[in-house]
Amino acid sequence: MDYTTLGRTGLRVSVAGLGTGGFSRIGIGQSEDHAVGIIRQALDLGVNLIDTAAVYGTEAVIGRALKDVARDSVVVCTKASKPQGDPAFTVPKILESLDGSLNRLGLDYVDVFQLHAVPPAAYDYVRNEIVPALLREKKKGKFRFLGITETSPNDHEQVMLQKAAADTPWDTAMFAFNLMDQVARERVFPLTLKNKVGTLMMFAVRSIFARPAQLADTMRDLAAKGLVPAELAAKDQPLDFLVHPDGASSVTDAAYRYVRHEPGVDVVLFGTGDPEHLKANISSILKPPLPEADREKLRTLFSHLRGVGLEVPPFAAARRAAAGGTGA
Repeated sequence: MDYTTLGRTGLRVSVAGLGTGGFSRIGIGQSEDHAVGIIRQALDLGVNLIDTAAVYGTEAVIGRALKDVARDSVVVCTKASKPQGDPAFTVPKILESLDGSLNRLGLDYVDVFQLHAVPPAAYDYVRNEIVPALLREKKKGKFRFLGITETSPNDHEQVMLQKAAADTPWDTAMFAFNLMDQVARERVFPLTLKNKVGTLMMFAVRSIFARPAQLADTMRDLAAKGLVPAELAAKDQPLDFLVHPDGASSVTDAAYRYVRHEPGVDVVLFGTGDPEHLKANISSILKPPLPEADREKLRTLFSHLRGVGLEVPPFAAARRAAAGGTGA
């Protein structure tokens, strides 16, 4: 495993971070014992950052998996979301979420507590009302560092993150960056690097980069709108130029490597409920960068695109619908 420093937090973290939401939710749908096994396998392979959230429903099983693990050997990140149906984030419910997370995780503190899926319109309220209350909880020792995450499918220009990355309270930021959604390169990374904000990358690989048929359909739609060259739409495997002896072994492999080696990236989050998939994901994240010619071609082809590869997991989609489409 390779390790890096998570921005100004000083935390030494694995460059591969285990995400416990997404489509797989660490295999909890199979059984809690299976999910515990996935977490422990990740730890055995050197992963020391685990990301969860109250809304994921995986905090309790993480607590089980970490019960006999030295507390200072793992970095635990969790999140509080705006509750379904509520018109806004509120201080009492955010504090209740923090306490509930600690209880479910069986921990006295989390390393990073994040406000989850903050839309641009809510940022000023969150900054002025929620943050001061959370910093008081931080002084009580309930968490070490404060983070924020974007609502990626609803903020394609990353407007909220541009404000947050230039602001003072946020030690970490979680946001989208992938082969075909490259907005952060110009809009966010310069700010996080300047202000030493630790970065956690989500949406590096969604189903679009793991399912050839979905990728081909998406490329045809983009070509029909004049957003990508027509020759990409004519191929069943439109990103096959990335797969060659000196390049990636698959599109998924390319997707992880592309994100991992972008300047400004600290941790690439990945999710899985399968032991072999777990090993493959980590292997890709630890490989060298893609050839520069391939990276340049991806920039040329896709840097103007917005919102591609930001599929929302079913449980999160249902939550967004109930909340009026403002979650992520």
